[in-house]
Amino acid sequence: MPSGFSGGDTAFVLISAALVLLMTPGLAFFYGGMVRVKSALNMLMMSFVTIGIVTVLWVLYGFSLSFSNDAGAGLIGDLHWLGMRDIGTNALHGTVPIFAFSAFQLMFAVITPALISGAIADRAKFSAWALFVALWVTIVYFPVAHWVWGPNGWLGAQQGVLDFAGGTAVHLNAGVAGLALALVLGKRKGWKKDPMRPHSLPLVMLGSGLLWFGWFGFNAGSELAADGIAGVAFMNTQIATAAAMVGWLAFEKIKHGAFTSLGAASGAVAGLVGITPACAFISPLGSILLGLVCGVLCAWAVGLKYKLGFDDSLDVVGVHAVGGAAGALLIGLLSTGHLYSPAKGLFYGGGFSQLGKQALGVAVVGAFSFVFAWLIGTAIEKTMGFRVSEDVELAGIDQAEHAESAYDFSAVGAALSKALGSTPAAQESANEEAAVAPGTKVDA
Repeated sequence: MPSGFSGGDTAFVLISAALVLLMTPGLAFFYGGMVRVKSALNMLMMSFVTIGIVTVLWVLYGFSLSFSNDAGAGLIGDLHWLGMRDIGTNALHGTVPIFAFSAFQLMFAVITPALISGAIADRAKFSAWALFVALWVTIVYFPVAHWVWGPNGWLGAQQGVLDFAGGTAVHLNAGVAGLALALVLGKRKGWKKDPMRPHSLPLVMLGSGLLWFGWFGFNAGSELAADGIAGVAFMNTQIATAAAMVGWLAFEKIKHGAFTSLGAASGAVAGLVGITPACAFISPLGSILLGLVCGVLCAWAVGLKYKLGFDDSLDVVGVHAVGGAAGALLIGLLSTGHLYSPAKGLFYGGGFSQLGKQALGVAVVGAFSFVFAWLIGTAIEKTMGFRVSEDVELAGIDQAEHAESAYDFSAVGAALSKALGSTPAAQESANEEAAVAPGTKVDA
């Protein structure tokens, strides 16, 4: 093995990569439970298909554009690693093999466009969504990843914008793109009239739990070493997430009079989003403050869509755009200066310097993502069409786009139909088909 190689760090990074991959199925369950039953399968598929599309593009050119040597001005990488060629198995990134680092960063690239899908739930053609994913990661995500994390990226390396694990590059980036697509596709039929309640809150809770679990790989793994900073990032992730859930629930109780399971799940995700850019720069006490702020702020922000008139189906804008921006900006206030970076925030005597840099990162990434997501979405809508027909939307996307449904109610319907018959024989047949316990009577 080459000098500098660490087997412990490599194992840590590979395990973290697997945890981050788990987040995409977790997101699928989280979003899938939030939609109505007629489009649950489509929502799952919109997340899963990003794994296939982005993985192939990452190998072909995505990793090279994001993390190879800078091609000029810190805007994009060169094509030295096109097809992941010329990368030796013993070549290192820090103390871990480049292949391990690439696998870890691939999982970030996979989940970022998947986050966008929640903004356009219930109304997008699957083929159009797949094309959007391919174009958006190429035009937006790969360059932004280079800006923030590239060896000479113009936001991170040159301007000093801090983003440890993806508040700007992942969450703000995806959340703003979700807003652009929601505007391109327009509102769902029945928006504001139909409550459009989640069809499975247990599925939502399961999804949020998987996201919470996988997020430790997302944040702590970004240190790329099993060391003290990884421990700080891990602990701060837990603290901020818990605090945000409490903050969201408190806001919800005051405003709406109830503590909901959807609020608990959404609050946890808001905290995870907010702490992502800041987890290696702030203290545990700062993480409590950040979590409370993000929980309350995102709970308030999800209601803005009704006032501003855009249909963000699953609150991608309120949670990911607002939460990602808030977490990035709070670094400018709460960075202690003695953890991963020497830069101090306003509350630690650093003045407004770092806050200004963070604001620059938020503004640039937000504007870039919105403009190009809107252009890509509009181009797809004007050519192949992005939105399904009204009939398909009302009937449900699952059957039209996938020839399947998430749940099969046919057996239940047949048993119920027979149970409603008037003859004892019909009732007895219904009992048998529904597998009712012996001696149980099905009333007509």
